[in-house]
Amino acid sequence: MNNAEHTKHLMQCSNFEQLLDAEYGKRGTHNREKFEADAEAFCIGELLREQRLQAGLTQKELADQVGTPVTTISRLERGYSDVSLSSIFQIFAGMGRKVAVTLL
Repeated sequence: MNNAEHTKHLMQCSNFEQLLDAEYGKRGTHNREKFEADAEAFCIGELLREQRLQAGLTQKELADQVGTPVTTISRLERGYSDVSLSSIFQIFAGMGRKVAVTLL
């Protein structure tokens, strides 16, 4: 499919789910699963950055407070790193925050 055909196909989508299906494939496909995982990592990174700034901390200050390299904080904020749940709890606790997990 060339660019014009692809654009036309995308313009025919009537909701976000159809747009994601057209761009990344149906749920369960490799491309869609990768997109979903990347989107979740991005959201966690943005939340971390927002909370760090609200706490008035630099990346280095937060890293020092939780005993992790500053590169770890930086990579997390940019959505480039997979992290364990215990690390998430530790990092947010370092900012005086608690994390709640909801299963959907």
